Amino acid sequence: MKKTILKVTGLIVLALGIFTSCTTDEEDSSSSSFVLDPNNFQGTISDGEVILNAGTVYKLTGKIQVNEGATLIIPAGTIIEGVGGTASYIAVTQGGKINVNGTSSNPVIFTSGLATKAPGDWGGLVICGKAPINRVDGGTGTAQSEVADLTYGGTIANDNSGSIRYLRIEYAGAAFNSEKEFNGVSLFGVGSGTTFEYVEALNGSDDGFEFFGGTVNTSNLVSIGNEDDQYDWTEGWNGTNSNWYGKVANGKGNRGIEADNFELGFLNMPIANPTITNMTLVGPGSSAEVTVYPENQAIKLRRGTKGIFSNVYLEAWKTGFDIEHDETISYVGSSLMATNVNFNDVPTQTKGKKTDGTSEDVSTAVTVGTGMGAGNGSGAPGWSSGWAIGF
Repeated sequence: MKKTILKVTGLIVLALGIFTSCTTDEEDSSSSSFVLDPNNFQGTISDGEVILNAGTVYKLTGKIQVNEGATLIIPAGTIIEGVGGTASYIAVTQGGKINVNGTSSNPVIFTSGLATKAPGDWGGLVICGKAPINRVDGGTGTAQSEVADLTYGGTIANDNSGSIRYLRIEYAGAAFNSEKEFNGVSLFGVGSGTTFEYVEALNGSDDGFEFFGGTVNTSNLVSIGNEDDQYDWTEGWNGTNSNWYGKVANGKGNRGIEADNFELGFLNMPIANPTITNMTLVGPGSSAEVTVYPENQAIKLRRGTKGIFSNVYLEAWKTGFDIEHDETISYVGSSLMATNVNFNDVPTQTKGKKTDGTSEDVSTAVTVGTGMGAGNGSGAPGWSSGWAIGF
């Protein structure tokens, strides 16, 4: 329904209601129900568009939820500071959209608003789409997200949750308990109609990026200093990806990648089967203490996942590729393989373990080469200049 908007000083009057807002030419809202307060940035956007102001710092004091039919638009240079632990996060529901319009020289930044910043200071970004997941075998079911408690999944492979470009997310991952915490970015059933590129997850307390099914494609991702895995996927995620950089740091961390098909159904359809071209993963050193880095594996592939990797650079890990479970091993050399892999200070290049715990030779999964990964080996790739930090 078309709305008529009249601006007067300090007020916006709409045909469907009246609310007070501190608006400028760049900060506006066509939502009939959302009050935009930069010092108390929280609430539910139920309809229309909310456009933030690049010249304003927004204090994320609670949940921002973007519902179906609504869009949150964030221009280049905007800063959002989370100050509320697990209470402060940004969630996009099925049918909602978020458009992050950063640039290489002027990224959007989601960070901690505390004086001394630390991993887990606030929640993170959660996006829920309508693309297939395999929690129900066959990929037609839905589920509730483990954080934000929102529905995700469905049958719309090209579902569109918006456009995210040039975004840096810092100090996210607030924990509810030892088993439940936010990631920097959690992508639940997000579809291929969504644009997701030039995004960094920095110094979070759990994973940097986690994919829960869906079909979203990505490019130019950076994940540094996150205290669990830098990248994680499960529930049948299928996506085409290029230019990934990951690095453990700060004396904490686990794997570069942890990858499953589905924990409770190793053969559940659709099978997780992403492709990743041009990837660098930098570890803590091949002899780093296991009490600090409990796994020290570049890539863990298990529970029935497939995956195709090419032009890969792995440095400073105890183990390169660790492949586990019969279903996963059965794909080695066909739909689970890595080509042009450059190992530097990785004494165990491949390791395999069957479901019964016995060892299996999985060396045919890997073709050794001279790949430079994301573009510059272990160094900062050229495409990260100006917007990504922490290398």
